[in-house]
Amino acid sequence: MGILSWIILGLIAGAIAKYIHPGPDPGGWLASLIIGVVGAMVGGFVFNLVGMSGASGVNLWSIIVATVGAVICLALYRRFA
Repeated sequence: MGILSWIILGLIAGAIAKYIHPGPDPGGWLASLIIGVVGAMVGGFVFNLVGMSGASGVNLWSIIVATVGAVICLALYRRFA
């Protein structure tokens, strides 16, 4: 997956994660982008641990994987920031 795909996937996953887990966040849209991209990696790792495929491009499955990871990262970010 190219860098542009990671950025697009990160924006989508970050926006969905903020919708699922609302509240004040330090950092704004840039933090959401970073949380979304890191979330895609975390989601891919978690899904690979249970035997499922991770993020593979900008498609529905990758958005679901990235969003799950982004919600995990957002909860941790809010906990420690």
